[in-house]
Amino acid sequence: MELLVDLFGYLSIVVHGLTILSQSMALGGVLFLIFLARPLAPALGRAGQGIVAGTARIAGYAALALVASEAATVALQAAVLIETVDLSLGNVLSAEFAVAGLVKTAAAVSMAFVLLSWKDRAPVFGLLALSVIELAAATLTTHAAARLDGREALLAVEGLHQLGAAIWIGGIPCFLLTLARIRDGAAFRLVGSRFSRMSMVGVICILVSGVTMSVVYIGDLAGFYGTAFGVMVGAKIVMFLMLLALGGGNFLLVERLRRNPATPVNRLRRFAEVEFGIGIAIFFAAASLTSVPPSVDLTRDRVSWHEIVVRNTPEWPRLSSPSHDDLALPALQAQLDAEAAAKKAAPQVAFTPGAGDLPPRNADDIAWSEYNHHWAGLIVVLVGLLALLNRAGVGWARHWPLAFLGLAVFLFFRSDPETWPMGDIGFLDSFRDVEVLQHRFFVLLIVAFTYFEWRVRATNWNNQWAKLVFPLLCAAGGTMLLTHSHAIANVKDQLLIELTHTPLALAGIAAGWGRWLEIRLNPRENPIAWRVAGWVWPVCILFCGLLLLGYREA
Repeated sequence: MELLVDLFGYLSIVVHGLTILSQSMALGGVLFLIFLARPLAPALGRAGQGIVAGTARIAGYAALALVASEAATVALQAAVLIETVDLSLGNVLSAEFAVAGLVKTAAAVSMAFVLLSWKDRAPVFGLLALSVIELAAATLTTHAAARLDGREALLAVEGLHQLGAAIWIGGIPCFLLTLARIRDGAAFRLVGSRFSRMSMVGVICILVSGVTMSVVYIGDLAGFYGTAFGVMVGAKIVMFLMLLALGGGNFLLVERLRRNPATPVNRLRRFAEVEFGIGIAIFFAAASLTSVPPSVDLTRDRVSWHEIVVRNTPEWPRLSSPSHDDLALPALQAQLDAEAAAKKAAPQVAFTPGAGDLPPRNADDIAWSEYNHHWAGLIVVLVGLLALLNRAGVGWARHWPLAFLGLAVFLFFRSDPETWPMGDIGFLDSFRDVEVLQHRFFVLLIVAFTYFEWRVRATNWNNQWAKLVFPLLCAAGGTMLLTHSHAIANVKDQLLIELTHTPLALAGIAAGWGRWLEIRLNPRENPIAWRVAGWVWPVCILFCGLLLLGYREA
C-alpha cells in the first residue's frame, strides 16, 4: 500500500490517459456506427454489414477497456484516500469523483453489453442515451467540476471538448477498419467524404471549447508560458496543428477522389494512422493537465519571460563531471555515517525513496544533471547526423542505431546517482521513486528500438512488424515524456526544466510518426509525402540533441 501511495501521482496520470483514450474510442465508435457505418452500409454492398459489425466490436471492446480503466481510477484514488486521510470506504465512495466514476463504469458496462450482444441490431437511441450519460459523468472529473463561478457553463464546454475528440480521434480506428474492407474508388470517396464532415464537426467542437477553456483557465499570456498548465496546453496546441495538417491532407485527397475515383488511397490510411497516434499523445497530455492547477489559480511562483530567456541563453556545454562524493545525498550519507561511527550507533539513512520527502540537492547535483544532459545531447546529435547521412545514401551510416546503445549505458549509470549501481539505494528500492522508474523505462525503450532498428537497417531484416518497432517506441517515448516530472522542490526550477522537456517530447513524437510514414507510405504513389517524412524524423532527432546540449538547471 505504501508503494501505491508513493507512485500515485504518476500512476493516476497514466491510468487517466488510458481512460480518456478508451472513452473516446467507445463514444467515437458509437457515433461512427450511427452516422456512418449503418447509413452507408447498403451503398457499400457486401462489405457494409461487415463494417457495421466490426465497428460495433471496436466500440464494444473500447467500452470494456473503459470499464477497466475507470474502475482502476476509482480504486486507486479510494485506496490512497483511505490510507492517507483515514476515511472509510463508504465516505470515499460517496464523494463526487467516485459517484461520477461509478456512473461512468455502469454506462460503459451497459454500452459494451449492448454493442457486443446485439452488434448491428443495437438500438440507436439506447446507445445515444448511454453515450450522453457517459459524457456527462466524465465532465464531473474535470477542472470545471471544481470551479465556483460559471460551473455549469464550464461543464458544458468540457463536455463539448470531449465530444469533439471522440468524433474525430475516437472514430479513426473504425475509419481504418472501413478503409481496409472497401476496394473501389467510389466507396473510398463516399466513406472519406462522410468521415471528413464528421471530423470537421469534431474540429469545430474542439476549437470552440478549447479557446473558451484557454481564456477561462489560463487567463493571460503570462499564464500561458509561465505555468505548467499553460505549457501543456501549448503542447496540445502544437499537436492539434499536426492533426489539422494531416486531416487537411486527407480532405484534399478525398476531393481528388471526387474528380478521379482511381486516385491511390494509401496516403488516406497512413495519415489516419498517424492522426490516431498523435491523438493518443494529446490524450496523455490532457491527463497530465488534470494533475496541475489551472494557470488562473497559480498567481505565485510563475516563471517570468526574463527567467525563461536567461535560462535558455546558449552556453558552452558542461563536459566535465563533479565527483559523485560531492553530491548532496552521498555527502549527507557520509556525514551521518561518520556521526554514527563516532557514537558507535547504527547509521541513519539519509534518504528513503517514496517516503514523501525530496532528495537534497546542491550545486554539484545541478552540475551532474547538466553534464548528463549535455553528453546525452552529443550522442543524440551524432545519431541525428548519422541518420541524415544514411538518408542521403551513405552506406556505412546505416549502423547509426548502435550509437543509441552508448546513450542507454550512459543513462543507466548516470541518471540517478543516488541509486544502484552508483549509489547506496538498492535496485528494487529505487523503483519507489517515480523519477527513477521513468528513467529506467526510457533506458529499456532505447535498448529495444536500437536492437530492432539496427537489425532492420544492417541486416535487411525483412519483417514489416519489426520495422515499426522504432517509430512506435520513439512516439511512445515522446508521449511518456509529456508525463515525466522531476523531484525538485522549487516550482519555478521544475517548470523551467519542463519547458525544455516539452519540446523534446514533441520532437520525439514527430520523429516516431515521421519514420512511420516513411515505412508505410508507397513512394511510387506518394513520392513527395514519402520524401518529406524520410527527412523529418532524422532532423527531429538532431533537434533533440541540440536541445539537450542547451539544457541548463541554473
